[in-house]
Amino acid sequence: MYDIKALYEAESVQDAIRLRLAHPEAQLIAGGSDVLVQIREGRRAGAELISIYTLDELRGVTMEPDGTLRIGPLTSFSHLARDPLIQQHIQVLGEAADQVGGPQIRNIASIGGNVCNGATSADSASTLFAWDAVVELTGQAGIRRLPIQAFYRRAGVVDLQPDELLTGILIPRAAYEGYRGHYIKYAMRNAMDIAICACSVNVKLSDDQETIVDARITFGVAGPVPLRCPAAEAIARGAAVSEETVRAFAAAVLEDIHPRDSWRASKDFREHIAVELARRALRRAVELEGGTL
Repeated sequence: MYDIKALYEAESVQDAIRLRLAHPEAQLIAGGSDVLVQIREGRRAGAELISIYTLDELRGVTMEPDGTLRIGPLTSFSHLARDPLIQQHIQVLGEAADQVGGPQIRNIASIGGNVCNGATSADSASTLFAWDAVVELTGQAGIRRLPIQAFYRRAGVVDLQPDELLTGILIPRAAYEGYRGHYIKYAMRNAMDIAICACSVNVKLSDDQETIVDARITFGVAGPVPLRCPAAEAIARGAAVSEETVRAFAAAVLEDIHPRDSWRASKDFREHIAVELARRALRRAVELEGGTL
């Protein structure tokens, strides 16, 4: 049984803000794939919940007039993976979404919930970091937007104020146009498992496909929050498409990642895996962009 003190169902974004102010201890719930499990385990026993599940205006993927992709936070991973705009412009996000849990979880879990959990292992997080995503937060004072890197404050904590909710995840046109990417999740099982290490790489090549114009790489489970690797990005940027570049790029990630020992994997193992994932992800991203290695 679920030990729930009260459930309030928001009828609009503004109603959800009102409910958050009226019930400051209440937990927002969308799909419930995390929150309901925690309640059943007793970690949130007696919780008050504010459901935003019926707010359809927060679902789906659209393109704004300036080319920005807007992802509604209530969009399920199943819908995200198959959305035409995602497949056309940022297919790697769909690939990452398709590696979350199993089919039942992907059908109910939302990308907004995945992001707001603040977990470094979230499959969507490292990919969104690599796309320079911007989060849109709506509260009593209006709308504020900030880079997703600034949204993650520390392990399990995001910059969501008591009256706010996530109302959009934005991918600027400049962040995706001309780029292709690849995401690799390393885990002990192919499904229903949390990443031991995850890597997402995006690249843009020159017209002759012989030079890396730009590269972005992000890791999950390589630090307390998802993180970019500026040292590796600097090595790849402007470099020739070659095995030497790939090796140097992969080795450089060790300058920026901060994995830890845990019961799931040691720090040394995660560092080893991170270098190999960076190598494979860059190679595949270059190939997807038409480059030859």
